[in-house]
Amino acid sequence: MKEIKSFGYERSKVKKGYAGKSLYVDLDDQEIKIKEVSDEMKELFVGGKGFDLWLLWNGVNDGTKWNDPDNEICISCGPLGGSTVYPGSGNSIVTSISPLTGSVMDSNVGGYFGPLMLFAGFDALEVQGKSNEEIIVYIDGIDGKIRFDKPPEDLPDDSYGISRVLTEIYGKEDPRQVSVVSSGPGAKNTFFGCLNFSWYDINRKTVRYKQAGRGGIGTVFRDKNIVALVVRSEGEKKGIGPDDVERLKDVGRAHSREIVTLDRKQNDMATVGTAHLTPIMNDFDLLPTHNFQYGSHEDADGLHEDVFRDKFDQGYDGCVTGCTVRCAHCVTDFEITTGSYKGHRVLVDGPEYETIAGCGSNVGIFDADHVIEVNFYCDTYGLDTISVGTATAFAMECAERGLIPKDVIPGHTLEFGDKRTAMEIIHQMGRGEGFGAVVGKGIRRMKEYLAQEYGADGELMDDIGMECKGLEYSEYMTKESLAQQGGYGLALKGPQHDEAWLIFLDMVENFMPTFEQKAEALHWFPMWRTWFGLNGLCKLPWNDIVPEDNKENADPAKVMKHVQWYADFFSAVTGRESKPDDLIRMSERVYNFQRLFAKRLGYGTRDTDRIPYRSAGPVTREEYESRVERYDNQLKELVGVDPEGMDIDDKIKVMREYREEQYNKLMDAVYKRRGWNENGVPTKDKMKELGFGDIPEVMALAE
Repeated sequence: MKEIKSFGYERSKVKKGYAGKSLYVDLDDQEIKIKEVSDEMKELFVGGKGFDLWLLWNGVNDGTKWNDPDNEICISCGPLGGSTVYPGSGNSIVTSISPLTGSVMDSNVGGYFGPLMLFAGFDALEVQGKSNEEIIVYIDGIDGKIRFDKPPEDLPDDSYGISRVLTEIYGKEDPRQVSVVSSGPGAKNTFFGCLNFSWYDINRKTVRYKQAGRGGIGTVFRDKNIVALVVRSEGEKKGIGPDDVERLKDVGRAHSREIVTLDRKQNDMATVGTAHLTPIMNDFDLLPTHNFQYGSHEDADGLHEDVFRDKFDQGYDGCVTGCTVRCAHCVTDFEITTGSYKGHRVLVDGPEYETIAGCGSNVGIFDADHVIEVNFYCDTYGLDTISVGTATAFAMECAERGLIPKDVIPGHTLEFGDKRTAMEIIHQMGRGEGFGAVVGKGIRRMKEYLAQEYGADGELMDDIGMECKGLEYSEYMTKESLAQQGGYGLALKGPQHDEAWLIFLDMVENFMPTFEQKAEALHWFPMWRTWFGLNGLCKLPWNDIVPEDNKENADPAKVMKHVQWYADFFSAVTGRESKPDDLIRMSERVYNFQRLFAKRLGYGTRDTDRIPYRSAGPVTREEYESRVERYDNQLKELVGVDPEGMDIDDKIKVMREYREEQYNKLMDAVYKRRGWNENGVPTKDKMKELGFGDIPEVMALAE
């Protein structure tokens, strides 16, 4: 390892969850700056995603594009990340301007990087510029050094190889003290590159990975010529320096005890993780199949939880120390059948539900081993499995409907269920060649390319291309849940379920029949879920294991007993005594700021919240016919039209007019509840109320 440049620094001690410093890295000049984190910054933005957004806001200009040197990659842990006594307390939040959307993107990820960076003395990291050579940025919190290093000449190009070798080099004294952020060649060749955040599995004695998947931040990473970000730290015996140690221990123990006691009775996260969702989604017609045309399939049991239960290696699988959910499962000794790793036996992290549905059912493949191999190569190449699955499904449907040739990949047939072709698309993404490179630019750009190259029907592609704001949909069917249509369409970064997952409350339980009730849910849940991203937390302990008496309480979906525990957690660490409503207020500040940030970049208005029609209703005759009794009854009972004797095309037209009108009404109700105007922009009064009155550049964007 050749050192290019080195800087010494004095590590700040973590007090009340904060180190009080952020690190700025300039790749152009290979310089660093250490900045103060003010009390005002903590009050207004809390940490995590809030810090990221504020740093990014001050680093870019109104016209900054994703591949401009001014674009930054910002990473922060948050004041509660790094606690070893509270479950799920170790996430990092990454932000940048996205290649897919052109707007602000954020991604929440596990692994050790965020906590180790905090213990190394930094609440946040911002990386700006472009290096003129491949470079490694190394933060050594033990020796108090920050270095720019030249990668070894024989360093592998893929993300698995990079993390493994660099952990051996930088972590030879103790690999648990090191975390590596890396990506792979697929990130360089596509617009939806992911970042792999490493953590060391002491029991299996190997490097493991979690992904910051959404929006192509891995592509930005590779464009900046970064090979890896590496942090080394021993942590602190007193951890994150809580204000009230005993209070923190008490609330942490209470939540951990509940998880250990109840997990096996509920979702069994410690055994199957999010794979438990597949049969539930299939049973309720919510499992995306054949590019979101259908919600179930007779072969879906090939992807069910019992299949993965047998394949997952048993043992401790928490991606951060102290987490009792332990849902970061892996498949060990898995033999790869294609590509450069063919014949190798490897450890594969995952797959999670999103990968199972996106790269399995949505492309018409119900083979667990295929999904596991896809998972391995997406991580290796640095590709977001959600965008890979949804974009591939769109391409397959375009071929099956005759919009493009089925033999667009020589020697292959592009159609649902073809495992060989699905895998070849991924390998082409990794190599940056062929039709895979077209798919790798994302659905929005794919639609433009297919219309120009093959004369494909643009209106039909707009209806069936499952993207909003340029981001591919995550893997839930929303046709029968108006609230979840809003949860996707009104999400700040695009259709990712981390802001609001309201399908069951809306569709199954019918807890929110009115627009006002849906709007209230689309206010509270995004604000609450945002709070996890401000603090370096995983959301799964909140609602994947719930108190036994939870259904007896008001608003059981909110799991208010846990919300109170999180308020106690925040209070115990930071010394800022907070109640549940205070947590919502923290998020509301950052949420509205991010909306205006999007507007600053040319987005963040009503037009950008519109959704492809397939996420609202049936586009094709086949879709309508698959649920003809349901849709005919809805025409009678909801629309007031008798479908008897009507042609299916006419039924689809009437249904579409109704459902699009409903979505527009929902937007109006949500905007009003959030304190935004009819164009979806936060008002000046709202921003003043939230504390931004003294920041003129923010107020200038409010309306």
